[in-house]
Amino acid sequence: MPRGALSGFGAVAAEAHLTGWRTRPEVALVAIHDPSSERRQHALKLLKNVRAYDDLDLMLEGEGPDFIDIASPPAFHAGAVRKALAAGVHVLVEKPLCLDPGELAGLADFAEQNGRVLMCVHNWKHAPAYRVARRLISAGRLGEIRHLALVRLRSGPAGAGGSSVNGERWRTDSRSGGGILIDHGWHTFYLAQWLMGGAAPLAVSAWIDAPAGSATEDLADLRIEFPGRRLATIHLSWRASVRRTSASIYGDRAILEIEGDRVFLTERSGNIEDHSVADQADDSYHAAWFAGMAAEFLAALGQGAGGAIARQNLAEAHAAAGLIDAARRSVASAGALVRLPH
Repeated sequence: MPRGALSGFGAVAAEAHLTGWRTRPEVALVAIHDPSSERRQHALKLLKNVRAYDDLDLMLEGEGPDFIDIASPPAFHAGAVRKALAAGVHVLVEKPLCLDPGELAGLADFAEQNGRVLMCVHNWKHAPAYRVARRLISAGRLGEIRHLALVRLRSGPAGAGGSSVNGERWRTDSRSGGGILIDHGWHTFYLAQWLMGGAAPLAVSAWIDAPAGSATEDLADLRIEFPGRRLATIHLSWRASVRRTSASIYGDRAILEIEGDRVFLTERSGNIEDHSVADQADDSYHAAWFAGMAAEFLAALGQGAGGAIARQNLAEAHAAAGLIDAARRSVASAGALVRLPH
């Protein structure tokens, strides 16, 4: 039975990761790490027969888990990943895997050298509506994909008003890795690549904005070029009056439109098919999707380091990190198109 540990026990760990791992009876969660005593106490109330640590090194040394699930704020990801890999532990880490593309490459190399699986939580690939989209695209129902648009509208960042136990204030703190490009952009970047059949993006132009006096952006608009003269446009906002999660994807045969859990395919003939799904409420944590992510990670462990699942996940993570870096350089150059290194 794989023995796992959780590092970082904020809202996303309590509401999504823990719930997801509970769907995997073959896994034993044995330890929790969080520097906050309040969060450790909260974890101990939710989990029986686990030990809680305020020091990651002590937990890794004392427990020797098979894997660790890291859900701390983004600025702490790289250090925690490196410690876990050095201890011989497989790693699943919340997005972003880390904040610097060069550091991500180094961590991927370190995982390979140590024979350990390293993956990032790409849970939107387990959203029922987008799994339907991927299935229809793979079946050729849309024809050759030419354009996709992803829109994420929110009235503010998740967890901003929570307590010291369930709050997630890092999203508005640039020092902790906050900002909408990291919080929502990372998800849309790997999702776009996945829906484009895994093709790596070529270039991006971007416009972002932040509230007066803030160093953390709350609005982003991006145009991403993919091979074959294909295009993705992405709009991200924490300024909207309503919450909306939508997409449109068109090819030379049909267009697919997604609004929440409503999915409609319209063929060139005008025929409309309803492919809507049953999903949980559109909240910020998506526990059911993490259950799928947990199953994917366990399958990757079965394949071993260098397996196809982990390789695809890391390719998506490399592209997402590269797009965030290139988008910021585009903004610094007045929205100029910035090409990604390959």
